[in-house]
Amino acid sequence: MSSAFIVIILMIIGSYIGLYGMFKKANITPWKALVPYYNTWCMVEKMNLKKVWFFLQFVPIAGVFVTIWICIKFVEHFGRFNFWHHAATVFIPFIYFPYLGYSDNERYAGKMVVDNYKKSGIREWIDAAVFAIVAATLIRAFVFEAYTIPTPSMEKTLLVNDFLFVNKFSYGSRIPNTPLAMPFVHHTMPVTGTKSYTELIQIPYTRWFAKDVKRNDVVVFNFPVNDTLINDNINFGSVKTYYQAIREEGREAVWRKYGDLIITRPVDKRENFIKRCVAVGGDVLQVVNGKLLINGQPEEVQPEVQRYYQLEGPKDTYLTDDQLEGLGITIRERTKIDIAPNMYLVNISNKEKANLRLPQGYRMSDFVMAPDEGIFPYFDTTSRWSQDNFGPLTIPQRGSTITLTPDNITRYRRCIEVYEGNKFEIRNNRVFINDQETTTYQFKMNYYWMMGDNRHNSLDSRYWGFVPEDHIVGKASLIWFSWENGPRWKRLFNSIK
Repeated sequence: MSSAFIVIILMIIGSYIGLYGMFKKANITPWKALVPYYNTWCMVEKMNLKKVWFFLQFVPIAGVFVTIWICIKFVEHFGRFNFWHHAATVFIPFIYFPYLGYSDNERYAGKMVVDNYKKSGIREWIDAAVFAIVAATLIRAFVFEAYTIPTPSMEKTLLVNDFLFVNKFSYGSRIPNTPLAMPFVHHTMPVTGTKSYTELIQIPYTRWFAKDVKRNDVVVFNFPVNDTLINDNINFGSVKTYYQAIREEGREAVWRKYGDLIITRPVDKRENFIKRCVAVGGDVLQVVNGKLLINGQPEEVQPEVQRYYQLEGPKDTYLTDDQLEGLGITIRERTKIDIAPNMYLVNISNKEKANLRLPQGYRMSDFVMAPDEGIFPYFDTTSRWSQDNFGPLTIPQRGSTITLTPDNITRYRRCIEVYEGNKFEIRNNRVFINDQETTTYQFKMNYYWMMGDNRHNSLDSRYWGFVPEDHIVGKASLIWFSWENGPRWKRLFNSIK
């Protein structure tokens, strides 16, 4: 059991011990304080509150607020109305409740003292502000959060400067690994550039009402290879990963050059990425000449998924961008590479290709990317993997078992060692996991394969591999605003498919 888990258990025990003493002072049978929810029922009865407050605790997420409010009201019946007493109730009940329950200076005053107390106007504003911050923080952590699309990797499904709501309840609400953090800030404080969180308390991966990601969902997740990074957002971070720099320059050279900039981040504080989940645990994925196959079958056609095509016209012809648009080729990125005077590389969607109106003498063919050494899992296979010719590759599934061959070790070692936290060693060509020799491994988590809809302009799983389930943030659900030299009105309040 981790030290953080032990600390959390001790905090819970401390809170219940305190409630035991508080119940005794309030002339409530003390053992009732030790029974979850029955204790709040007893508080509601003792304070003559409406019974509906007890049942509101069972509303997902919002019920947490109600429980906190009941505890604050109970503290007020001890005559404690000060802001700091209420803050102690919320943040350190494991210390404050035992003080109220066992200090000779504290007593249960009852409803009369509450009825006679009037808050000042300033106090009302402070309480409202604190509650709003706590409420917004919990909603942002567990229910939904707003995001902005910064890059064209999901075009034309999502455009740069689309503003989204991401539903964090779709796959179950994930408990933050680092709960002690500045509200409304992801991992870095504005202005100072310092960390916005502390790792003093770390909670193991926990997800309430967990559900699996479905194939073809558009998903927000924490960037898996962002656990270690060169903290320079201009040249590194998500642009060029620490591991890519290691592969290109060697570990010693990277640490010698960037040592002061190299940092680590917990899962929930890694960069947020958005991609489409094209394969789930247990699927066999393969890309053949740019065509994605899942379990041997072509992927479900997504109309807005786009890729490069090679457009060839009659000899000595040259088409301007306006002329290309006249053919039905609308190129948001204005990506056009002249291969020859009469040949063009155009980036269009499945929908645009289906509606294309090519004049006589023009033809369009698939464009296939060349082999790339930066493609996962970074080894030179006989087939030379690339963006457009990749796999077959089996996506790990929770409970599935693999045989540890040299090829499988190359593909899945990071899952075993980093994502699932095992000690992995190879001694004399034998595999040891947690110091036990083995020839097989059973996965603890589901994994997913994420790809951008802008298939030839996307940094995705083809470059850094699998996304573990504990990195999943939520499902992109709604475009609530969009901007490009003014509002893009047609995109407002569109659901994301």
